[in-house]
Amino acid sequence: MSDSRKAALYCHPCLGLSVDTSMTKALLCAVGLAFAATALAQQYRWVDKDGKVGYGDTPPPGVEATSLKPPPAGAPAPTTAPKANPEAAFRKRQQERQEKEEKSAKERADAETKRVNCEQSQASLRTLQSGQRISSTNAAGERVFIDDEERAKEIERTQRAVNDWCK
Repeated sequence: MSDSRKAALYCHPCLGLSVDTSMTKALLCAVGLAFAATALAQQYRWVDKDGKVGYGDTPPPGVEATSLKPPPAGAPAPTTAPKANPEAAFRKRQQERQEKEEKSAKERADAETKRVNCEQSQASLRTLQSGQRISSTNAAGERVFIDDEERAKEIERTQRAVNDWCK
């Protein structure tokens, strides 16, 4: 294969047409410049007789038009916020995770306390309602049995505790 054939690109294998790469580069450059020229063309703004605002590269005759300046080339896009320090963001996430774990542990401990108090209150209520004799120790250290009036008060107090702890 000759050197001129190696540098050529085939447009289509069936047609056997070839295009030189330097020719392709020149053509692409010319097309790019044509688009750039139209992008940088002078733009005008005007208000027509109906009060509508119009924009274009040539204003209509007999209308006062103002020339618009193109935006500055290569103007950086506005930044919404400066990038945060990754180390600070890591510490913040770590602290939030620790606070979440502490809150979760506290909630679990509170739930366990509530469960234990509920079970104890229910057991006390069952004992009081069973009718068996219940005794307590007085200030002198003597054993004293509660009467029916005290039992009713204790049942009422224990029922309130069951209602509070066993929700």
